[in-house]
Formats: sequence, C-alpha cells, structure tokens
Amino acid sequence: MAELHADGLIEVLSRAQELEGHLSPALLRHVARRLRLPPSRVLGTASFYHLFRFTPPAAHSCLVCTGTACHVQGAAALLAALQREPLAQWGIELGTVRCVGTCSGAPLLVVDGRVWNHSSGATAVADLRRLMP
Repeated sequence: MAELHADGLIEVLSRAQELEGHLSPALLRHVARRLRLPPSRVLGTASFYHLFRFTPPAAHSCLVCTGTACHVQGAAALLAALQREPLAQWGIELGTVRCVGTCSGAPLLVVDGRVWNHSSGATAVADLRRLMP
C-alpha cells in the first residue's frame, strides 16, 4: 500500500467516506493509526468540514433549492411543509442547496440526485411518501 501522509488527511477522509458512506468512530481511529496522527486531530479535522458525516446516510435524500429564483417562487414554504413531516421516519434526509442551476423549474427539489421541478409542499409530500418501503 502506498505510504500515507498527514498532509493528505482531508483527501483520505473524503475517500473513506466515499467508500463507507460515513465516518464511523472505528474508521476515524483506523485513519489516525495509518496516518500516525492523534485521533483528536482526525476527529477535529473531520468535524470542522460540514461535508463529512458521522452517521450512515438515510435511504433517500431530499434537497430543497434555496437559490434566488426558488426563494422567490416559494422555497421557504416548500421547506417548511417538508419540515412538518416525519421524513426521517420515512428514510428521507432533508437538506438545502443554494442553487441547482435549473431556475426555470423553481421551486425545485433534488431527490436522490433527480430534479423535481415546480414543487409544492402538498405534491412533494405525496411524492416523497411513495419512496417509503
């Protein structure tokens, strides 16, 4: 195996998360051992960056676009409607994204990597319910 260096900690953490889905305590300890770093440095670095996650991802992801066009077209109401639902119980992780770049479809969601255009709270909730097992 190629020699690992502390200078590449962020890249190592990123690849580890890509392979495992999240950074578990055991995985963080393994990275610390392999890079010969204190575990506190590895955890501190991982927790500093918001792109690293410490729990397994949900079965589905739902991102509400909050860019300017989506905001003007009702993204706040769409997000509020989704926040009132028990999405986590449905296996759906809710988040926001600043801009998807398809402003003509505002307001929009990105669900499991696919763009849902002209979404409303009611239709989004109904469509998300269909993702439940």
